[in-house]
Amino acid sequence: MLNYIWAFMIIIGIIYGSLTGHMAELSNAALDSAREAVTLCITMLGVMALWVGLMQIAQKAGIIASMTKKLRPFLLFLFPRLRYEDIALEYISTNVVANILGLGWACTPAGLKAMEELGKIQRNNKTCKDPTAASNEMCNFLILNISSLQLIPVNIIVYRSQYGSVTPTSIIMPAILATTCSTLAGILFIKFADKSPS
Repeated sequence: MLNYIWAFMIIIGIIYGSLTGHMAELSNAALDSAREAVTLCITMLGVMALWVGLMQIAQKAGIIASMTKKLRPFLLFLFPRLRYEDIALEYISTNVVANILGLGWACTPAGLKAMEELGKIQRNNKTCKDPTAASNEMCNFLILNISSLQLIPVNIIVYRSQYGSVTPTSIIMPAILATTCSTLAGILFIKFADKSPS
């Protein structure tokens, strides 16, 4: 559906540009946007490489493992049907830590693995009526992932820097406040909504 919307907008833009005699401006805008997109991608690639590299160093140094271990009691509170030794809990912890550090790209693989493990638990659940449906844990993880507390909003800082902001890091405090509120709202929703057994 989204493809149709984009195609419709592009076609309308071309028709409007040709009817109003602005085809030159339309062509220039398209070329400028393409160049800007490539520049932004290269910038983001560099930042991503830096932060993922730092994440790897933190993992090798045991910092991620330490943070993951400290998060487990809190995660068991949010996911009461999981056991301490479940591998899904480790992937969820890694995902949450990466999100807190603002590493959206680094948290995606852990998030996918967590969902995969939660799916296995759901399929092995003998009391579950529909093993193909999303479990409470899967929904809770999705809510936690979407609300994601961030201490360093790397993406936004890079975008602001790329587009000429004088103080690109001034977004840090508002981002911390906003993501703290969204995370608290997500946790409250998880605890109030998650009443029925899986």
